[in-house]
Amino acid sequence: MRLKTYIVEDNPTIRENLIGTLEELACIVAVGTAETENEGKAWLIENRQEWDLAIVDLFLKQGSGLGVLAACRNRPSRQKVVVLSNYATADIRQRCAQLGVDAVFDKSNEIDALVDYCLQQHALTTPQAGKPS
Repeated sequence: MRLKTYIVEDNPTIRENLIGTLEELACIVAVGTAETENEGKAWLIENRQEWDLAIVDLFLKQGSGLGVLAACRNRPSRQKVVVLSNYATADIRQRCAQLGVDAVFDKSNEIDALVDYCLQQHALTTPQAGKPS
């Protein structure tokens, strides 16, 4: 079973490439996307049982990914929220940690680490993963 993943990213090219890469390599299925803070917050809150992983960019068409992260603070522990940003500085990583983010990845050089993270989460949530059927 693939990780049900919601992506908050305002750049259509990055969003589509990310979905394609992660669906092919990281056992995820995209269950939806948002380009703005309000869209992302609304979907994640209204569909609390429909996602396992949220991938959030910090700079959006409207609002900020930080608002999306704050809206996810009280999620169940099984749901993971990660940041994928061009601005993964030490200060941003610290602010994200304060908001309860599970991991932060830099778009420019940590996509492989994001793929690995997704694979690890998939293995943790799927007890039968890796066993022959």
